[in-house]
Amino acid sequence: MYGLFSLAMTLLAIGGIAWSYLAMCNVLFLAVSLLDLLLTPGKRDLSFTREMPEEMERGIRYTITIQVENRSHRSAVFRMIDRIPAVFDRPFPLTGRIEAENAVRVNYQTTANERGKYRIDKLYVRYSGMLGLWEKQVTPEIEGTIRVIPDLTATKQYLEGAQQFLLYEGMTVRKRQRGQGEFDKIRSYVVGDDPRMINWRQTAKLQEVMTNEYQPEHGKYVAILIDCGRMMGAELQTGNRLEKALEAAMTVAAAALQNGDHVSVVGFSKDIQVYVPPEKGMAHLQTILHAIYNLQVEASESNYAAVLQYLQSRQKKRSMILLFSDITAFLQEESGLVYLKRLRQRHLFFMIGIEDETMRTRATQSSDDVRQAMVKSIAQKQLLYTKQQKTKWERQGLSLVETEEERLAASAVSQYMDVINRGLL
Repeated sequence: MYGLFSLAMTLLAIGGIAWSYLAMCNVLFLAVSLLDLLLTPGKRDLSFTREMPEEMERGIRYTITIQVENRSHRSAVFRMIDRIPAVFDRPFPLTGRIEAENAVRVNYQTTANERGKYRIDKLYVRYSGMLGLWEKQVTPEIEGTIRVIPDLTATKQYLEGAQQFLLYEGMTVRKRQRGQGEFDKIRSYVVGDDPRMINWRQTAKLQEVMTNEYQPEHGKYVAILIDCGRMMGAELQTGNRLEKALEAAMTVAAAALQNGDHVSVVGFSKDIQVYVPPEKGMAHLQTILHAIYNLQVEASESNYAAVLQYLQSRQKKRSMILLFSDITAFLQEESGLVYLKRLRQRHLFFMIGIEDETMRTRATQSSDDVRQAMVKSIAQKQLLYTKQQKTKWERQGLSLVETEEERLAASAVSQYMDVINRGLL
């Protein structure tokens, strides 16, 4: 600012204005500039705090608040840039004015596009006094961490209304009858027993009122397998296959836990990434979330045989196993299918994946030239091969389901509800 002023004065001097007048103007300007500097709040007069959520769901907009406190007797105009990672939307700079001995709150909205745990520390601030001739810079350290978790919209929708959530799937939610687990024994009736449990055949035979006794209902077991291999990195309209699998896995876990069942989770690729032992109760949902929220797509291929062998050693009780993966990649892994046959002797196995929309589009597109005709033919052959393989393994009792990305969570919960309603466990 002072340089521009001096240049202007020099040009005026060349134009014929007296040098003494110009010198006086320079001195006056320097005095005003120095006064502005003295009246600008000092760095210690300003303090900054940041208010932000500990967790943010991927793709959901959240508000972060920066509070600025001015302890001086002078006002200031400021510009701020918060040092948030590049995966967040960055609506900067933030501008504002703070009066003397006052505090102001500055809000900005941001969306996180990738899951993970992120550290947010510095805040870059520049501020000036009344005239704006000087600008000071301060970089306060405001330590904080934020976890970006999967989008839980589908999970919340299910918990708010299960029947409405499954309306598109045509599935009915039935309430489980508590206290009627597996049959244990027949014993003499005592006062206080449920009359509906009286065994009339044994009563007539023994000439004594007898009642059936059942083992307490301990809940069923559900194991959720989440594939983190290379094929799960395929991009979709919103995120990739792994993102949708995590969202659907959380929804199924919420449904099972709300129903009183035990839920375990395994995240895997070439090796086991995460294992959450089976527990019940809605508090277990947070345990699952904190264990899987940072799962990322691995560059390696998935080792289905290893994860099925691992699960067989951990999951001793009969369980419903739900695998989120790419069906095409799974069908090409022969060793995994061999282990799966052994696993099915004890457990119920279901696999669910997202259909390849690009492949289906290419298989139905018009073929106006030779290249398009070749692409269409290859796509049709691939879809036919996948269909034949699915049919082959479904005849052996394996349930393989492909669905649209926006229906993955509902389809997965529907599979679970069907098993529960039919009493297959």
